[in-house]
Amino acid sequence: MNRKNFLTQATLAAFSLTTTGFIKPTPNGFEGNCKTTNDILGPFYRPDAPLRKDLLYKNILGSRITIGGRVLDENCNPIPNALVEIWHCDIYGNYDNDSSDFKHRGSFKTNHKGGYHFLTIMPGKYLNGKLYRPAHIHFRVTAEGHSELISQLYFKGDPHIADDPWASQSKAIQRTLPLEPIGVNGDLKVTFDIGLTQA
Repeated sequence: MNRKNFLTQATLAAFSLTTTGFIKPTPNGFEGNCKTTNDILGPFYRPDAPLRKDLLYKNILGSRITIGGRVLDENCNPIPNALVEIWHCDIYGNYDNDSSDFKHRGSFKTNHKGGYHFLTIMPGKYLNGKLYRPAHIHFRVTAEGHSELISQLYFKGDPHIADDPWASQSKAIQRTLPLEPIGVNGDLKVTFDIGLTQA
């Protein structure tokens, strides 16, 4: 392989993978496949979570985690003004199902680059029958002209993934992501790009 071909292939490889799918060259430019797979809604969804990116509150317990990424269309182009809703349990595995505080719940409208982010805590775990569900964060994403996405984010290395009927499915692999330490206080970060399909 000559130098020109090597550089071309290396450049294309840099664009070939995202957390949601792939981008490949075509005669007319690039084509993407950025569909994020779905997951169960679960019993604890609440509508009308407040628009906010900071879900922390006084005396909250747990490791802080920043979750962010982009909402993209099927060709991996950003979708502005998409509504991203998240919810999860506290460190003891409990959901806030009825308080006016909507603890561990929030929604966010993506910016012109499709970007979103939340500051919250690492969720705990709870029993589902005789097995613990792995730590997870629920997502509901809606945007004009696109199909609604209901999904969940999981974390690499969680020992309860293998036995969980949802997290262990092959379609959840792209949503099982590594946590990165940030700063010096034990804070964590995860990047989750979300791909929607056209309605």
